[in-house]
Amino acid sequence: MPRSAPPRRPARVLSRALATASVALGMMLTALPSSTAADAPVPEPPAVRASALAAGSPPAGDFFSTVAVDPAASVGAPAAGDNQAHGDLWPNCWADDDNVYTAYGDGVGFGTVGSDIGVAKISGMPGGLSGTQLSTDVGQIWNAGHNRKPTGMACVNGDLYLAVQDLAHDFNDAPAATIARSTDKGRTWTWDRSRPMFGGGVFTTVMFLDYGKNYANAPDDYVYAYGLDHNWRDSFDDTVPDPVDLYLARVHKNSVMDENAWQYASGTDASGNPVWSADIARRQPVLHDDRRVYQDVFTPGRARNMTVLGQGGVVYNKPLDRYVYTSWTEYTFEFYESPTPWGPWKHFASKDFGGYPWTHTKHGGYATTIPSKYISADGKSMWLQSNVCPCGGGYPAGDHWAYTFSLRKLSLEPRRDTVPDNAAAPNRNLAREPGTVPVQRATHFGKDGYYADGNRDQSEDDWNDERKTESWWGYTWPRQYMMNRVTYTTGDMFADGGWFAADLKVQVRRDNRWVDVSGQRVGPDYPYGSSAGPHRTYTFSFDPTAGDGVRIVGRPGGDRTFTSIAELEVHYGDAGGLMLGGSPTDVTGDGKDDVVTFTRGSGAEVYAAPSDGTAFTGGGKWNDHFAPAGETPLTGDFNGDDKDDAITFTQGSTADVYVAPSTGTSFATGEKWSDHFAPGDEVPAVGDFDGDGTDDIVTFTQGDTVGVYVSLSNGTSFGTGGKWHDHFAPRGEFPAVGDVNGDRKDDVITFTKGTEAAVYVAFSDGESFGPARKVLTGFSPGAELPRVGDFDGDGRDDIASFTADADAEVRVALSDGEGFVTKGVWHEAFSGPGAFPYVGDFDEDGRDDVVSFDHTPGADVHVALSTGTAFGASRKWNDFFGLPGETSL
Repeated sequence: MPRSAPPRRPARVLSRALATASVALGMMLTALPSSTAADAPVPEPPAVRASALAAGSPPAGDFFSTVAVDPAASVGAPAAGDNQAHGDLWPNCWADDDNVYTAYGDGVGFGTVGSDIGVAKISGMPGGLSGTQLSTDVGQIWNAGHNRKPTGMACVNGDLYLAVQDLAHDFNDAPAATIARSTDKGRTWTWDRSRPMFGGGVFTTVMFLDYGKNYANAPDDYVYAYGLDHNWRDSFDDTVPDPVDLYLARVHKNSVMDENAWQYASGTDASGNPVWSADIARRQPVLHDDRRVYQDVFTPGRARNMTVLGQGGVVYNKPLDRYVYTSWTEYTFEFYESPTPWGPWKHFASKDFGGYPWTHTKHGGYATTIPSKYISADGKSMWLQSNVCPCGGGYPAGDHWAYTFSLRKLSLEPRRDTVPDNAAAPNRNLAREPGTVPVQRATHFGKDGYYADGNRDQSEDDWNDERKTESWWGYTWPRQYMMNRVTYTTGDMFADGGWFAADLKVQVRRDNRWVDVSGQRVGPDYPYGSSAGPHRTYTFSFDPTAGDGVRIVGRPGGDRTFTSIAELEVHYGDAGGLMLGGSPTDVTGDGKDDVVTFTRGSGAEVYAAPSDGTAFTGGGKWNDHFAPAGETPLTGDFNGDDKDDAITFTQGSTADVYVAPSTGTSFATGEKWSDHFAPGDEVPAVGDFDGDGTDDIVTFTQGDTVGVYVSLSNGTSFGTGGKWHDHFAPRGEFPAVGDVNGDRKDDVITFTKGTEAAVYVAFSDGESFGPARKVLTGFSPGAELPRVGDFDGDGRDDIASFTADADAEVRVALSDGEGFVTKGVWHEAFSGPGAFPYVGDFDEDGRDDVVSFDHTPGADVHVALSTGTAFGASRKWNDFFGLPGETSL
């Protein structure tokens, strides 16, 4: 019966999509437009364009490679966990006397009397901090039903400036704000008592940019401040619009208290320079982020569907020359970075602490700031301040563990260009490499160190009280590594979750994007349900690839949609992935091999791009649904019409084989040609083993029996499979097919990998394979990728090995009819890390050439033609074919 297909999705155009690029301003801070006087008029050019981030959300940040955030506060002033209601918020600045000055809300500070606002001094460094109470007489309430709340502080020329907002008692409206000044280090304060500086809910959450000690790192004579409209965070009851825009203002350092001297970023000019306006109504956001998180939570009454911009802080990290904005939501921290105060801002990390309740060893918080005093000399280590109130569900009433000036470690590693240099070493667990940072959707207990400690009996999970559609567990690194195997051990199983429900796969981070690996195989099969079992191990092998991160990702299962983990190991070892040693791909029947790609996944489309001898052109969809994820696709001429067809082995327990015959312009509907062949995780391949001109199928069991079975084609189906060899290509070896002796009957070949790296051949007599003979050693060791083809055009198939690493060498050994000889390097730079190599005669000269699919979002395809003694220059033959995660031949 024809294989049923799901509804079609829109066809993909096989031409490179031009990615929309964010225009980096890239200017030095010294290029800030200057003003001759603090109150000089600001020109309004006739054409001011709005911020590039005026809609949607910011692009992903690419400045940092790893971000490590401690799961909880560990130090404070006077100490995290003394269970005193010291207060929250704590905007801060570093003054000329080397102290940190800060303001708190709703607490006793370092005194004994509670207040809605207070000012304090913090002395010392984390681990030895002490606090001194200064004042509670600062700012005033402008609206009934509101309290004073501190939102930002700046230390400039020995003075202190504090932004104070009116915040509604229910925390859902901030209609006004003003600026207060202290010239005696916080003991007394002055402000305009007649009216707030900011009103109408406009720019009423004011956060001063932290430019270091006494504002010494400022590039000019201005003080910079960021503002949110309407509220300090998402307005849970939608009383006012939720903040999705971050605005920027500046004011001369001598005129901070003069509201008429303030200037607002109002877009950029044609050269990308910021335009400043004295009219607050002309302001334009420097950052827009309309993402919403936790759109659906299980517990009634919990915060949900929240925007991500809130009262935090922006600090200039001078050693890294980077601006960092720390924001938050009820359950997450949100991190942004930029090269200038006005952007372009990019979102570089989220840290998800999950739903309530929290613990002393795992909690998020609000009002996130990075005090500049605590940034290390190299800029990579710092301390993040945040708070948890025992009033909102995070902690029970009376628990003030993090209701103080509480700090946790934050480590940021800038991205740098690296080349993977790790050799194949099956026992080297890359999860233990220096600088490794675990990443995940969330942690229930904050124990992300569990899954890299070698103990498979422990358990962490990502329950977070959210109905979520994706879970992941993985690592990021400060450098690239080669890898081809991930071993996942499940954690505990629960009645309401702990397993993956669907779409479990491996992704690597390349060029700051998570992309699917190619050639993924899983052993044993993951069952997508609670039967995955507690503390069971599943190994994912895939084609060698490079990246500075790796993760398993899929749809979480159970009524509460979460997964569990005990251990996640990452290796670069011997053979892995789909073992595809080569197969003919002349799908049009014109004598030139073409390229075919199987998209896999639920769509499972098939695309082909025919060769014209100089390029792959005229590509398009050849089948709507064939070879979904988990199956093994190949090509071959199974009906003898000189056009290569598509074939897929379902494997697993069904072990069906489907063929989609080529019409020359498409693949017809898939038909079942065998109902039991290549079950489980056997390795199937294609070849003409009886020499009748039609391709047959073979499977290498690689299990305890290590047998080889063949099923011959009769042109419309495959006959009953029979054993053609009792012991060939045991597990760990890489089997392949080719006509080594030129008798028009394909033989079987295996590459042992390991230290000997031997090559064995068993010749076909048309009814079975003869004894296995060792014909070569020292070829295609470790994780190198072997391929079979007639590279010198003598009618006998030869072998090639692609190092598939930074060296990107291609070595060839030619057949002499009995074995392989004349080993040599035929190309010194072809098909590097992450690319997938294959072979075919693309120019119809009788010699097989080599092709490389980049398998990046750019999806370039390169070919190097054979001269008979070497492969020529690598040239691009297609600029969009074979995306990450696809199987391309």
